[in-house]
Amino acid sequence: MSESFPRQKAATRSFRLGSPKHFRISPRADLVLFIRSAGGRNPVGDIWCARKPQGTQLREAQAQKTWREEIVFDAVTQQVGGELPPEEKARRERMREVTEGVTSFTVDEDFTTIAFVLDGELFAQQIPHGEQSAWEAAHQLNTGGGCIDPQLSPDGNNIAFVKDSGLWVISAHNKGEHPRKLAGPAESETDVTWGLADFAAAEELDRVRGFWWLPDSAGVLVERVDDSGVETAWIADPANPRSSPRAHKYPFAGTPNAEIALYVCDLTSTCTQIDWDSQSFPYLATVNMYGSVPTLSFLSRNQQEVCIQTLEGNALHHTETRTEVPWHSVSSGVPTLISGHQLVEIRPMEGSHRLCVNGEPVTPIGMEINSVISTTDDLVFTASTNFDPTHQLVYSLAIGSSVLRLLSPESGVHSAIITGNLMVLASTNLNSVLSSYQLIDLDDPTHVLHEFVNNCEIPAINPHVEIVTTGVHELRSAVLWPEDHIQGTKLPVICAPYGGPQHQRVIAAGVAYLSDQWLANQGFAVVITDNRGTPSHGTEFEYAIAGDLATVVVEDQVQALTDLAKIYPDLDLDRVGIHGWSFGGYLAALAVMERPDVFHAGVAGAPVTDWALYDTAYTERYLGTPQDNPEQYERSSLLTKAHKLTRPLLIIHGLADDNVLMANTLQLSGALLAAGKTHCVLPLTGVTHMTPQEIVAENLMLAELEFFQQYL
Repeated sequence: MSESFPRQKAATRSFRLGSPKHFRISPRADLVLFIRSAGGRNPVGDIWCARKPQGTQLREAQAQKTWREEIVFDAVTQQVGGELPPEEKARRERMREVTEGVTSFTVDEDFTTIAFVLDGELFAQQIPHGEQSAWEAAHQLNTGGGCIDPQLSPDGNNIAFVKDSGLWVISAHNKGEHPRKLAGPAESETDVTWGLADFAAAEELDRVRGFWWLPDSAGVLVERVDDSGVETAWIADPANPRSSPRAHKYPFAGTPNAEIALYVCDLTSTCTQIDWDSQSFPYLATVNMYGSVPTLSFLSRNQQEVCIQTLEGNALHHTETRTEVPWHSVSSGVPTLISGHQLVEIRPMEGSHRLCVNGEPVTPIGMEINSVISTTDDLVFTASTNFDPTHQLVYSLAIGSSVLRLLSPESGVHSAIITGNLMVLASTNLNSVLSSYQLIDLDDPTHVLHEFVNNCEIPAINPHVEIVTTGVHELRSAVLWPEDHIQGTKLPVICAPYGGPQHQRVIAAGVAYLSDQWLANQGFAVVITDNRGTPSHGTEFEYAIAGDLATVVVEDQVQALTDLAKIYPDLDLDRVGIHGWSFGGYLAALAVMERPDVFHAGVAGAPVTDWALYDTAYTERYLGTPQDNPEQYERSSLLTKAHKLTRPLLIIHGLADDNVLMANTLQLSGALLAAGKTHCVLPLTGVTHMTPQEIVAENLMLAELEFFQQYL
């Protein structure tokens, strides 16, 4: 009997194992380092390199379009059995990291040394260059384990890392040296950390680091986080009643955030506090140390004002303050200063998020800039267009020029890293279920120097996706049918949206629809719609959910479904289910409560049910605080709608979820019970907001299928 797709998806952790990642290109353009596991079901990441062919090998290798790949560090054979500290487990949860072994590494500016953590132990290894040079064995440093997020100094001499809530430094080359503490909490402080990102930044602002080497390697900029004023959520394990609940500092909407401070610590452990107006700008949003001048950005509590400052010596200097209503969107790679103190930003202007230099847009209206990749020579960035937001392409723009240069294929979803004249391009498209990873010469982007081996397992499912645009809001929907569908046969429909801000589901990537195709093959038509509020469609589209997370998202799901039924008569609108996870779970429960005439059954995975139970940085961005806007919280809450439930609803939630707390599901269940509404709750023991465990991940898919088969 062949293996089922749910089992394959679970065993491969959603086909993320075996893919190369975390690429770093040598400034000499002779070496590329990366992480890859040995197979599509192997979760243990090893360090690999691709080496440029030299001498007599050069002509042959160039003809074959390949560099030589070799393993640098075999994590399976080197595992030391150390324990990951709780802070590192939490950090990986924030990063949605599903792999083990080596998950990241750090290199110095000249690519002489590499450092990384395995099982909490810190390792360093010299980087050889040239055709005949060989890798020496990595050496384990005397840290005592428990190391988090090591970072090599730019000059390669020292490694800074976090341990026991403090920041430490150790020589990268002296194997016998012991680490020195640069900064840490006092003995009387129990809720203070140095060098770790605060929860709000890590979970909602995509900043997962809390310290940065200064460009001259003379010291470290470090974040001090004081969580003593943050409310405590207790994460219990009811399956093990003898175990104590775990205290988790969680900034509920409208409650105090962590107190953030910044210090510059030199290598003698002398720390100088860096002042800014933290009352007006409590969020440290971005830190970019490697522009022409280190550049930081801070956000106001309502996230409508952004303050950009540069670090010069031991002081911050004001550069710009921007006001953006209804909120400022944090983007990767900006703001940063480039040569001549020119400020590069992504700003909302004339309906688009545009790339700006010194406040002036340099990209056209209708192009949505997603992130900035490089500002070293040209400006390199990822972008989509309002004409087709399902594609993400890589462009470059010479500073002072208006001529865009496309560096990726003109369709699909692409991302890249660039050093000098080399680019590693990660690409996928609607016709592919695997990503490709290519090393490209930017002098000729059509010239592929090397294609990296991808050990990801080939899925047993091959999606067939139709992307359709409907309605006055030009909503994009993906429609999938069973592989054996006979036109003219009516099918029950399952909607599978995410629907929330900062995430698209309808993209030009076949791998994004594997689970949807499997579900369709069980006898359903699957419809995925990106409603207003999702990114890459322009500012008016994205801002439509300001002050109300409920109304527009349901309206658009209903409208898209109605319009699609006119195009596809085989969609049976008398049998419609909806499912999703996180915001998608919220949307699924909301839809069956608000529009039972349209949605006949729902599966809500890890839903936020009362936005006052979710965190500050995310919730207040869209709804303000509960104290100032109680009506907006009530309008967006599921608890006030519990009495409306008339359709079957299955709620699924991990008991160990420290992002969307289990309290959300329990309070909704209580409100439904009080209203006399029958419903089902499936608690997942020991499961967080992610579900990487094989048995859990597999059986969740089967449980949802059984539910929809029963009610549709």
